[in-house]
Amino acid sequence: MVLVDAGYGHDSKLRAGITELGRTYVAGIQPQTLVWKPGVRPGRAPKKGRRDAPNTTSVKDLAIGLRARAWRTIKWREGTDEWLSSRFARVRVHVASSHERSGKSSKESLLIEWPEGEDAPTKYWLSTLPKNITFRDLVDAAKLRWRIERDYEELKQEVGLGHYEGRGWRGFHHHATLCIAAYGFLVSERETIPPSGPRSATLLPQLAVPDSYRPRGSPLAA
Repeated sequence: MVLVDAGYGHDSKLRAGITELGRTYVAGIQPQTLVWKPGVRPGRAPKKGRRDAPNTTSVKDLAIGLRARAWRTIKWREGTDEWLSSRFARVRVHVASSHERSGKSSKESLLIEWPEGEDAPTKYWLSTLPKNITFRDLVDAAKLRWRIERDYEELKQEVGLGHYEGRGWRGFHHHATLCIAAYGFLVSERETIPPSGPRSATLLPQLAVPDSYRPRGSPLAA
């Protein structure tokens, strides 16, 4: 599964390329992204810059026109103090993109977030994950971007990913590989330390020392 934010997800050519590689994606998109209206058979996509095609609509207009029963409050992950939750709706849509063959585009899941108290929806995603995925799992997949951003921030600040000063790709690749390996080790070690509570931390297995081993400098070694 490929996760991209709206800065990249608005590029229909990129999304089409991910699909051609046989990968699924959850891509953030912009409110003006066009889709075919529900019940309308996809045809020729409107030209770039046009927003007046009668059979297409922006995802924002589609979201605002949804009935109240289409929206559900979803809890997707446990936060620091309480469960993270918001109000979402999902709709199966055909994207009106010039990179999709006319009349042959496959349906995707349009996920919309409209928190309580907001005047309009705040976030939109397109997903090619299986249509039978549960609502909560779809939301959780879309929100994985937050974890990636947090990991990237810790990689730069705590492990030194941003300290590379070379100009070659190979050098940066080696530097990033070592940083990611170190970060993965630290995360695995962090999992052995529980939060405050009665549980004790998981002990690492004690390595067996052979009977023939003699420490360097020991009189026995002589």
